[in-house]
Amino acid sequence: METVLLYVIGILVVAVGLVVSIGLHEIGHLLPAKAFGVKVGQYMIGFGPTLWSRVRGETEYGIKAIPLGGYISMAGMFPPQKTLLVAEDALESSGAPARASGGRTSTTSLFGTLTQDAREASAETVDPGEEGRTFYRLAVPKRIAIMLGGPVMNLLIAIVLYSVVLCGFGTQQETTTVDTVSQCVLPASSTSTTCPTGATPSPGAAAGLRSGDRIVSIDGTKVTSWDQSTSIIQKAPGKTLDMVVERKGVTTTLKVTPLLTKRYKVDASGNYVTNAAGKKETDEVGFVGIGAAYGRVQQPATDVLPTVWTNVTTVGNLIIHLPERLVGVAQAAFGGGTRDPNGPVSVVGVGKLAGQVASTTSASIGDRLSVLIGLLASLNVALFVFNLVPLMPLDGGHVAGAIIEGVRRFFAKLFKRRDPGPIDIAKALPLTFAVSAVLMVMSALLIYADFVNPIAS
Repeated sequence: METVLLYVIGILVVAVGLVVSIGLHEIGHLLPAKAFGVKVGQYMIGFGPTLWSRVRGETEYGIKAIPLGGYISMAGMFPPQKTLLVAEDALESSGAPARASGGRTSTTSLFGTLTQDAREASAETVDPGEEGRTFYRLAVPKRIAIMLGGPVMNLLIAIVLYSVVLCGFGTQQETTTVDTVSQCVLPASSTSTTCPTGATPSPGAAAGLRSGDRIVSIDGTKVTSWDQSTSIIQKAPGKTLDMVVERKGVTTTLKVTPLLTKRYKVDASGNYVTNAAGKKETDEVGFVGIGAAYGRVQQPATDVLPTVWTNVTTVGNLIIHLPERLVGVAQAAFGGGTRDPNGPVSVVGVGKLAGQVASTTSASIGDRLSVLIGLLASLNVALFVFNLVPLMPLDGGHVAGAIIEGVRRFFAKLFKRRDPGPIDIAKALPLTFAVSAVLMVMSALLIYADFVNPIAS
C-alpha cells in the first residue's frame, strides 16, 4: 500500500510541477505583452471546458479541464487582408475610428475558408479605436520578445531547478571515503570473488586500511577527490606512501606501498578501452586494492549552465532525429522491441518514471526528490527547445514570421521601396494544421507506447 501511495505521489509531484511550468511559460508571454500595450483577453492554463476563471482588469484568468498546455489570447494576432489594412490605416490617419475586420472574400477552398475564419476571429478581439493595441502592429523586436518570453521562462526554471539539484542535493559520485578493501591481489582478468590459497595480500589490507576510512592526504598532498588519490597511487608503484586517513573522527597515518600490477584502461566515462581487435587494453600501474564509497557531493554553481547546455543539445539532437526515433518507438510498441531509454516519451511516460522513482524505497528521500526535481528540470529544457522549432503553432513559428517580416522591411527601406507591411501569418494556417496533426499523431503513438511498453527507470 505504501509503495502505491508513493507511486501516486511521484506522479502528482511531476504533474503539479508541469502545470506550474506551463503557467509560468504563459506568464513569460503575458508580462511583455502587457508591457508593450497589447490587449490580452485571456490567460488560460489547459484546454477544453473552463473549470475556473476570474476577470482582472481586461484579462480573464482561468484553468481549463485538460492541463496539457496553455495560452494567452492577444488582440490582433493576425493582420487583416492587405487591402483592408491599407483602408484601416487611411481611416486612422484621417482621425476617424477604424474597426478591424477579417475581410471575408469569396473563396471555395477549405484552407482559404479557414484562413478567413482565423482573420475574422482575430478581428473580433480588437475593440473599435484600439487598433494600436494589436499584436501584429508591434515592432518586430517587441513581437519576438513576447513570443520568446515563454521559452525563456522555461529555460530560467530549468536553471533554477538544476541549481537546486547540483548545488543543493549534489550528485552521486565517488567520495574520498574507502568502501571496499581487497584482501589479496588478483589478475585483472580474474572474476574470482575470494582469495585463493597463497595469494599475495593487497597493499591496502596489509597497511590496515578499512571500509569507512576517509583519505585526508597522501605523502603530504591533500586529497580532495577519489580520482586524485588514484592518480597518486598509480604513479608510485614500489614507493612507500604516508596515507593519512580519518577513522571514526580520529586521524591515523598508515604506510602503504602500491604494488606494480596490470589493470584495465578506462576512459573518462569509465568505459574499458579496447584495441583494434576488440580486446581490453591494460596498463602497468601502482595498485593498493581499495574501492571508493559513493555519496552525494554538492557541485559548484559553475556546473549549472554547462549541465543545462548539455541537456539542451541532447534535446535538440533528439528533435533533429525525431522521425527515426519515432520509428523505433513504433517498433517497440507494436513489435515488442526494447524502448530506447534516451528516446522520446509522452506525459504518461514521464508520469510513470516519476512514480517508479518515488516508490523506490531502497533510495533515500533526498535521492528520490533530487531525481524528481531533475526530471522537472529536463521537462522545462524540453519545453524550451521544442517551442523554439520554427514551425506554427509553436512560439518559434511566430518568431520566424516576425524575423521574415523584419528582413522584408529592412530591404524595402534599403532599396527605397514601399513598406510591404506586416507579414500575413494567417496564410501559414495550412502548415499550422499539418504540424498540429503530426503532433497529435506523435503524442498518440508515444502515449500508447508508454502504456504497452514503457521505458524503465
